Amino acid sequence: MRWRYLKEHRRAIYSQLVLSDKLAGHLEEIDQSANEMMERLIKDMAERQGVTERLKAENQLRWVGMMNNIRSAAEEMVLNDLIYA
Repeated sequence: MRWRYLKEHRRAIYSQLVLSDKLAGHLEEIDQSANEMMERLIKDMAERQGVTERLKAENQLRWVGMMNNIRSAAEEMVLNDLIYA
């Protein structure tokens, strides 16, 4: 996603990274940061909203719905903070 964003919307930065042979390293760094941020956000948001293993055992449908909402919110934050920055 970051590669496409840079290529389509930040052409100068994209060209600079390609010419300096730093694009692959940059993309790896962003990918790692995005994955770590997603994990941290999902864990924190689930704790704050009371989404636990107990809820999963008692009401799976509610747990799935809440986790889907949390994942969507976390993904939006990662996109705005890392991918489109």
